[in-house]
Amino acid sequence: MILPIVAYGNPVLRKVAEDIDADYPELQSLIDSMWETMYASNGVGLAAPQINRSIRLFVVDSKQIIENLEEDEKDLYPGDEGIRQVFINAYVDEMEGALWGYNEGCLSIPKIREEVRRNETVTITYLDENFEEHTQTFSGVTARVILHEYDHIEGKLFIDYLPPLKKKLLKSKLNDIANGKIRVDYKMSFS
Repeated sequence: MILPIVAYGNPVLRKVAEDIDADYPELQSLIDSMWETMYASNGVGLAAPQINRSIRLFVVDSKQIIENLEEDEKDLYPGDEGIRQVFINAYVDEMEGALWGYNEGCLSIPKIREEVRRNETVTITYLDENFEEHTQTFSGVTARVILHEYDHIEGKLFIDYLPPLKKKLLKSKLNDIANGKIRVDYKMSFS
């Protein structure tokens, strides 16, 4: 089922999300709906707070980014083949490597894209959809998507990384989003 994406301004986007256990009601159905919602919205990641659930759950499909890169662009992300994965109760263990800029956007903040600097690699401990624990290191675009979605379960947004002047310049656009004065081609929920 395609769920509405929560728009910027909703307090759920600023809460630190709660851990869940394997008994979380209808978890597999929720995960399936998150995948469906993400793809219907042309996203590469989606966190539960973006569908109005303050739980530590997000999905990532960075394969679609890697597959759409030109051959010479793929050289920029050696070893990053992309992933399609569920992350439950994720916690970042370590971020390493140089900070590098990339033009990010967010389904909850439509029509705004800005360069955000993030670390090259991230080591993260998480549970998969079968509640098996993993600790993995990711790099390149995949690390970036993971960190973006991880921020959502920590109550942070990509605009938090922007310099104060840039945020000030975006204030009216952000207010328009919060007030529902925006058109998108996917379902949204405005507070």
